[in-house]
Amino acid sequence: MRHEPSQLLSKKALPVWRLRACFESLFVALIPIGYAVLVYFFAIPLWIFWILLSGFLVYFFITVLVIPPIRWKKWRYEVLADEIDLQRGVFIVKRTLIPMTRVQHVDTEQGPLLRRYKLAAVSISTAATVHQIPSLTIEVADELRDRIAELAAVAEDE
Repeated sequence: MRHEPSQLLSKKALPVWRLRACFESLFVALIPIGYAVLVYFFAIPLWIFWILLSGFLVYFFITVLVIPPIRWKKWRYEVLADEIDLQRGVFIVKRTLIPMTRVQHVDTEQGPLLRRYKLAAVSISTAATVHQIPSLTIEVADELRDRIAELAAVAEDE
């Protein structure tokens, strides 16, 4: 069996992922809020609202506080001369090998949250799909982008 990739993401990924989970959980909060509006206008049981609110709080706790550290520990990558090895997942760990001969181009991306924490994501495009290494420091992301582009060019020449 192949060894686990050695490179970890930046520790600054945790607050970014927690903030993103907070924003996403606002959509889930619409369920108990919507039911509360219905309780206000119609004579429907209030106890269902408390169940929905409890469910939302459990969901919020798990997605914001529990999953990001586990996700950070599981997310690993390694760039070798002939392939890129990605490992990710919380409950189901997924492993992807991208041959350098398949790499078409490499980009770095930065949204508002990543920019605030001075992070960037590296996107690796192949003919079939786009793979992403999220939440790297800007320096590491730029270095990784350049290294993958260089290795892909060498692999293409062979």
